[in-house]
Amino acid sequence: MPITIWSGSLPSAPPDLPASWTREKSGCQSMVGYELDHDRTGVSRACHLDLGPQHLNYHGILHGGLVSMLLDVACGQTASAMFRPEDPIPVVTVSLNVQFVAAARGGRVTAVGTPSGNGRTLAYVNGELRDEDGRLLATGAGVFKRGSLRKKP
Repeated sequence: MPITIWSGSLPSAPPDLPASWTREKSGCQSMVGYELDHDRTGVSRACHLDLGPQHLNYHGILHGGLVSMLLDVACGQTASAMFRPEDPIPVVTVSLNVQFVAAARGGRVTAVGTPSGNGRTLAYVNGELRDEDGRLLATGAGVFKRGSLRKKP
């Protein structure tokens, strides 16, 4: 399964991005509506979501499952770049631990992954989800396994 690194909804990818970064959105990305952000130094990656009614639970706040998903996306993209920054490779989530800190009711939220270490096959990444005012909404810590570059028949 390909990893989406550049959003197909943007006019065009910057000219210095590797070809493998210019894939179409995943089904999940299209359904939820988050956008990936790779305009960062190093291998840290982020994603943004402009909240709408479809993202809120019965209490009118951002659904916890989406909080976890956004942290997983940002941390997974970061892990992918940790293994090969010039041309990121697929990773799978081994574990993701999320701590919910505050609620969001609207606006834009941003999840950012920060590398904490890696070995030959595993990457360790910390993440934060913040609202547009910089208020911390959740933290996370994930372990990601390097995926295979082979395509299945």
